[in-house]
Amino acid sequence: MARSTHTLTLDQGTLDITVDLHGGTQGHPFLLLHGGAGPQTVTGFAGLLADQRPARVFTPVHPGFDGTTRPAWLTDVTTLARCYAQLLDDLRLRDVTVVGNSIGGWIAAELAALGSDRIGSVILVNAVGIPVPGHPIADTFGLTPVELSRLSFHDPSKFRFDPTKLSEAQRAVAAANRATLQVYSGPHAMADPTLPDRLAKVAHPALVAWGASDRVVDADYGRAYAKAVPGAEFRLLHGTGHMPQTETPDQLLPVVWDFADAHALHRPQR
Repeated sequence: MARSTHTLTLDQGTLDITVDLHGGTQGHPFLLLHGGAGPQTVTGFAGLLADQRPARVFTPVHPGFDGTTRPAWLTDVTTLARCYAQLLDDLRLRDVTVVGNSIGGWIAAELAALGSDRIGSVILVNAVGIPVPGHPIADTFGLTPVELSRLSFHDPSKFRFDPTKLSEAQRAVAAANRATLQVYSGPHAMADPTLPDRLAKVAHPALVAWGASDRVVDADYGRAYAKAVPGAEFRLLHGTGHMPQTETPDQLLPVVWDFADAHALHRPQR
């Protein structure tokens, strides 16, 4: 894994984005966007994808997470998506498959709505971001780690977490991550009422993949997400919850790769 920092300039100002690259200089490019639990939730999957397929996987750290700096003007997902569109320009990538989980899926959806010609396809994995009547997004900010685990995983016993074992530095990072997530989540509880109108104009091939055991956002929410994007496919993943890339990476891997490969402009050599 190689780490780099990219300084981007937008109308609002400049910001630095930290990016980890898994894989070499060849292979199909992926932009893998983490959810609110932090960058570590996609690191293992990025390595797996790069190791088992001809792929280059770029995993940025959302500004404000893991000790990175979030400028005061960066307060919403739509602006963050514009930052990542510029990052793709900075990296000079083409035919990119954007994959996002949870709030990372929301960012991926906003990227798709921007219509960047650097994007080849988009995969939303248990994404948030749209309001779906009758299927509210769970309010996770008031939950204990044990309660959140019960909502997030098909088998929470495999992902037990004891917050008392964290160091002071780790607690500080976790608190900053949580505060950053609250900023990005906006005033409408992890959703933007205006997003469905933008999604209706998306022209990129899109796949919505959903862990069937997710109780943060249920499968019917995922089906509504797929219907909001013209021509989007929906894939239900059994025996997994809100973070399939963490809980069942071997199940998610062929789903992500096969969709990316099917819609690649230049097929990678296997």
